[in-house]
Amino acid sequence: MRFKDKVAVVLGASAPGGCGWATAVALASEGARVVAAARRTEPLAELARKTKGLAVACDITNPEQVRALAEKAVATFGPIDIAVNAAGGPGIGLINDTTREKLQEALDLEYLGSVYFIKEMAARMQNGGAIVMFSSITSSQPSMPHFAYACAKAATDCLVRYAALEYGPRGIRVNSIQPGPIKTDMAAHLYAVPGVEERFAAEVPVGRVGVPADYAEAVLWLAGPCYISGASLPISGGNQLTRMPRMDEIPLGFAAYNKDRAE
Repeated sequence: MRFKDKVAVVLGASAPGGCGWATAVALASEGARVVAAARRTEPLAELARKTKGLAVACDITNPEQVRALAEKAVATFGPIDIAVNAAGGPGIGLINDTTREKLQEALDLEYLGSVYFIKEMAARMQNGGAIVMFSSITSSQPSMPHFAYACAKAATDCLVRYAALEYGPRGIRVNSIQPGPIKTDMAAHLYAVPGVEERFAAEVPVGRVGVPADYAEAVLWLAGPCYISGASLPISGGNQLTRMPRMDEIPLGFAAYNKDRAE
């Protein structure tokens, strides 16, 4: 087992079958003692049973709650070895329609929360540990209509480089992964539109969109004894070599992203 008796914290793990959930299950299957956290607590109880771990309610935008999560992990299992931040949201919207409130929401969730997470996890982490952040290929490859989300993710990728420098002397490696199009329950309404999945897959050299297991395996690799730090790795089936579809190329266009659209 790659992570026998290692302590792993996974934040953003409440969506059954999602990327955080899949990562927590994969870490547990490799022997890690997993602390799963998210704002929604009901699904977490099921995940804790599945991984024989611990469920903790935590809103990443609240620094006190992030600190409490780290302290709870240490109090229960001991110093942290692996910390994964998979928390995030789609942040749909255009520059023309944005407001200060929408911008702040994206920054709080995708960037400021990442700062809190790295700070509090590293403070309670074993020397030689690993921190992995979920970013997005949209941070470097524009994909309308995700500008606020993507810009905040770009800030997180920059944060990863600074964190790798700051915590490197302790042997702590800090990296991010940049998923391309992901087929999860969160995006089910988008892929339910006939032709959408095929249009995204057409821009992926390996011919399909990603699934949570693809990203969980990438996280496990970065959490292991690899000689990588300060990197933002595209996990996209090669989509970083092409482009994302334009909105006018997607069936229904902007409306395809709206969960409340009229069918």
